[in-house]
Amino acid sequence: MNMENSIKPHKKLDIWGKSIRFVTLLYKKLQKFPNEEQFGLSMQLKRAAISIPSNIAEGAARKSKKDYVHYLYIARGSISEVDAQLEIARELGFLNDEDYKELQGILDELSKMLNGLINSLK
Repeated sequence: MNMENSIKPHKKLDIWGKSIRFVTLLYKKLQKFPNEEQFGLSMQLKRAAISIPSNIAEGAARKSKKDYVHYLYIARGSISEVDAQLEIARELGFLNDEDYKELQGILDELSKMLNGLINSLK
């Protein structure tokens, strides 16, 4: 067994890797936001998006299933937060339809994967 994966169990999870790629893509899309949004909606989106892989990782490191699921629920809440914020960004014209649909598609996949992981642990 890979020693890093035994110390960092989240690295074995497909959802964790996909959520990291989502955050990376989101950061690239946020570069198109107006400069005055650097500390507004852009920052909120970054924080909520970063919370997704962070809570998956923290949950995976917990000893009990109950704790693990608790952190996965927090990650699920962050997905909902990002979803709402992406909608706001689109309505304000900060995201074009193509970027919005791309991000929403990945976010929908993450939501389904996360729900599946939660259900498998219950």
